[in-house]
Amino acid sequence: MQSVLIVEDSPMVLKILKHLAQKTLNYNLVFAESRHEAVKHLVKSSDWLAAIVDLNLPDAANGELVDDCLSQGIPTIVLTGSVDKEKRDHLTKKGIVDYVLKEGPFSYLYAVNLVNRLAQNRFVKVLVAEDSKVTRRYMIELLRRHLFQVVEAEDGEQALQTILSDKEIKLLITDNNMPKLDGFDLVHQLRHKHGKEDLAVIGLSSAEDKYLSAKFIKNGANDFLYKPFSHEEFFCRVMQSVESMERLDAMKKLAYSDVLTGIGNRRYFVEHARASLEECQNQATPISLALFNIDHFRHVNEDYGDDVGDEVLIHLAKAMQETFDRFIVGRLGGEEFCVVFPGLTDDKTSQLVDFFRTKIEEGYAETTVGSVSYTVSAGIAQSATLGLEGLMKSAGQALFRAKEAGRNIVMIASEN
Repeated sequence: MQSVLIVEDSPMVLKILKHLAQKTLNYNLVFAESRHEAVKHLVKSSDWLAAIVDLNLPDAANGELVDDCLSQGIPTIVLTGSVDKEKRDHLTKKGIVDYVLKEGPFSYLYAVNLVNRLAQNRFVKVLVAEDSKVTRRYMIELLRRHLFQVVEAEDGEQALQTILSDKEIKLLITDNNMPKLDGFDLVHQLRHKHGKEDLAVIGLSSAEDKYLSAKFIKNGANDFLYKPFSHEEFFCRVMQSVESMERLDAMKKLAYSDVLTGIGNRRYFVEHARASLEECQNQATPISLALFNIDHFRHVNEDYGDDVGDEVLIHLAKAMQETFDRFIVGRLGGEEFCVVFPGLTDDKTSQLVDFFRTKIEEGYAETTVGSVSYTVSAGIAQSATLGLEGLMKSAGQALFRAKEAGRNIVMIASEN
């Protein structure tokens, strides 16, 4: 587990920081009240996520501990009682993550939350599109202070191809005046493929057109910055855009997730299944669909209660995710689940589904009342011409036949 160093000589402030950090941070927390004590900790470990350091300590009145941390490559957040332009510029040039004025609990909470933000940033990839090498390098250095993954492009066309080929890019920072493809056209083209929950965009320009920011945002950008910009304004815009994208993404996942089991819900399944079906039809590749139903699920609820019934549903959903992780899985409602198998014929799907049926039959769900055994039946359909609704109807008819035949059976639709 990585460690976070927190250094503050005021007992009261340190007490507040301890309380907030222990409540908020899931890391090994190391506290110190002086440079001497902190350096001992720094020597013992090299796996530091970040440090929150008081700028003026009794044995380091001129920020020497800040330099100690930065020299070891530790992202450092500075606590200070006051700041002016000279001090701000001095700290920024050192390469700190940010400075926080010691103005009360909210300020200390901001510092602690910033550590969690740094941890999250390690999984956020940012593309900097800027034809000026000097400006591009400056922004890359600032982003890396905050632990972002960074890639770069020197023109709009290169930026477009990079994003289209790399789905991990979550933030684009783009200049407007670039060769081959300007920022406006770049954003316009990207928004046809990426919504704001998938890709955040910050536009840049040194032009003094007062309508430029509105034009950029109307073209699909999340935010805009005029150059030159300050270190603080840059990060405020970046954080605001990233966190806004993450909130939208979380809302989308919530809208597409089954509340009980956590797998895709009906809406998720239908949208992804339709897209997969269309792709397979265009490429003339097979696609099949399996509809699952828990046998005698009403008896499970009656014998053990609805809460245990929910636990069985959760068990089945988890088993389906593990077995069919390469395919599209969704809960349609109640005890009914569905899986789409792109590239598989109904015969191959039947083998895989029957393996799963046997796995469920031979196992059991661990519940609050003990082990509960259950079985599933499934109907399978394949078609090169039917739409999703027709495919689901055909699989449903096969499932009905499986139920009538005695349950715990996999049936393939007779008409495809």
